[in-house]
Amino acid sequence: MNPESALWTEKYRPSDFSDIKGQKEIVKRVKAFVEQKNLPHLMFAGPAGVGKTSLSLVIAKKLFKDLWHQNFLELNASDERGIDVVRNKVKDFARTRAIGNVPFKIIYLDECDALTREAQQALRRTMENYTQTCRFILSANYSSKIIEPIQSRCVVFRFKQLDKKEIFDIIDRIASQEKLKIDEKAKEALYDISEGDCRKLENILQSSAAITDHITEDLAHSLASVAKPKEVREVLELALKNKFIDARNRLLDLMLNYGLAGIDVIKQIQKEILELNIDNKSKMILMEKCGEIEFRMTEGSDEFVQLEALLSQFVLIGIN
Repeated sequence: MNPESALWTEKYRPSDFSDIKGQKEIVKRVKAFVEQKNLPHLMFAGPAGVGKTSLSLVIAKKLFKDLWHQNFLELNASDERGIDVVRNKVKDFARTRAIGNVPFKIIYLDECDALTREAQQALRRTMENYTQTCRFILSANYSSKIIEPIQSRCVVFRFKQLDKKEIFDIIDRIASQEKLKIDEKAKEALYDISEGDCRKLENILQSSAAITDHITEDLAHSLASVAKPKEVREVLELALKNKFIDARNRLLDLMLNYGLAGIDVIKQIQKEILELNIDNKSKMILMEKCGEIEFRMTEGSDEFVQLEALLSQFVLIGIN
């Protein structure tokens, strides 16, 4: 691992439109706006770690060149989510003219679905009043949490998770530049663990590379605190064979060995249900039970008691 690189997420952050992976149509349309130097308000909606912030930075760098720092304000709305932030920081930046030959500045509001409704109303007024001197790029995981007046003022782009080929391309590029050896099974594990989240992928790779330059499947799972799919499936198959105590003990071992929370286990169980050798009706019943148990956990129920209850449902399915 290169000791000069403290944060891989920053090191591998794209600086050109061609570096944005998995969002071909979005990049094509945004690039056309930038070339015309006529940018509308934008809203980037989608899951974490798929390039929303990176694309915003590329837009700023391409529009403003060396002056992008002076013309680009990045705020994380989940940290500063009150109305005072919109009235002060955002408004003060928006009301001044841009430096250079582009007629507007850019304000990037990350995680703006965390803004309170009052702050969103204030933001709507700011977007109306300073449209001549400022453009907004709003990033949200859930666009439905943004009030309709703001959504109607933006061109909405919906980002998707990166697919396996794109994740593998990123892994190969990092492995080449950092002189890492990554097994094929490790690549598959990294893809499953990251779930299309590039930021999560790079963090796991960095943690692994700090230990060894040969990254294996076992290392990836242990550092990500995720049990191997086959280990979770073994627990479920024991339950289906009416071996409740064995399944319970095996599940407890997995949770202790990998440091898993109940919610993490539920998500892995839900994935493995589809791989079990049972009829489709039983799979759907167990899926429904997973949803019910997950809801109980989020409401504050004891995690292990709920997981035991879920295992009992697998036993009952196996008996029938």
